[in-house]
Amino acid sequence: MFRILDRYIFREIASTWLGVTLVLLLILLTNQFARVLGDVAKGKLPKDAAIDVIGLSAAQYLTILIPIGLFLAIMMALGRLYRDSELPAMMACRVGPAGVYRPLFWLLLPLALIVAWLSIDLGPSALHAIERVGAEARREADLASIEPGRFVSIGPDNAVVYGERIRDDGMMENVFLQRALDDGRLEIVVARRGEQVESEDPDVRFLVLHEGRRYEGEPGTTQFRVVEFLEHGIPYRLPSLTAPEPRPRAMPYQSLLMSDELAHVAELHWRIGVPLATIILAILAVPLSRTQPRAGRYGRIAVGLLVFIIYLNMMSAGKAWVEQGVVPPGLGLWWVHAAVLLFALGLVARQNMFFRRARH
Repeated sequence: MFRILDRYIFREIASTWLGVTLVLLLILLTNQFARVLGDVAKGKLPKDAAIDVIGLSAAQYLTILIPIGLFLAIMMALGRLYRDSELPAMMACRVGPAGVYRPLFWLLLPLALIVAWLSIDLGPSALHAIERVGAEARREADLASIEPGRFVSIGPDNAVVYGERIRDDGMMENVFLQRALDDGRLEIVVARRGEQVESEDPDVRFLVLHEGRRYEGEPGTTQFRVVEFLEHGIPYRLPSLTAPEPRPRAMPYQSLLMSDELAHVAELHWRIGVPLATIILAILAVPLSRTQPRAGRYGRIAVGLLVFIIYLNMMSAGKAWVEQGVVPPGLGLWWVHAAVLLFALGLVARQNMFFRRARH
């Protein structure tokens, strides 16, 4: 049964965590939204896929935002209680560290499980889906991405196409095309009309131009051939949808478990380490949040951010060392978590002595 103080501390930490996490997520998604809009404007991504990419990116961001949000929320919430002398008053009423950690763990345990799900399953799946959406976008965004009055690069050979106007039926008017041929020559085509036509090969489409002129030759020389035509079909190959070898970050968890490659082992330790780091950071945040009464609410945030950055950099360095074979695969990142946990427990023990002095 929840005690009044437990509910109070839980509410303070939970509301602060929700606010911090939403603000950080909004900042990152705003930045991602700007990049996605840029890709849409450049024709690299269809408009319909923009929301999907942003939603999938949110799942990846939450893997890190939940731990850092909880870490900052604990420091901010408990820092306010110290500043307003509420925690010292609780200590005088014989509320020890258990009275602080108990409501904290009601929030920590479900969040750690969510982070484990995001890190092990949903995050990599979202990354794989983003890569898939990008491949499909590059395949479908060729002529469909052409906007009137803009030069657009299409196809693997980066042919440049320009259409002055595009009718409702998809027919382009006053078309310009330039592309480099395999032998180094340049081909330039101008035509009154142009349209995209499907072929029997699903990986090949035709740009059919009507009533135009074709210039073919080597730039810087007079060796050019000029051909006038009523209809001219130019084939171009679409980007392949064949998925390349997935990166370790996008591989399924089961594949990482069955692999002996150092890069895969390092990724496996990283995914397991993220939810573990969430728990360790929450334990560490409680002693780091202790401030003097009437001190600034955010006085210890800088120290907390420094500790978080050091922890994250140690994990990144440990992952790189596992990939390079410097650290044995069996040891992985466990030494990083053990070192930070020992540091956290040392601070907790020191704080426990402070609680005892406060009660006496």
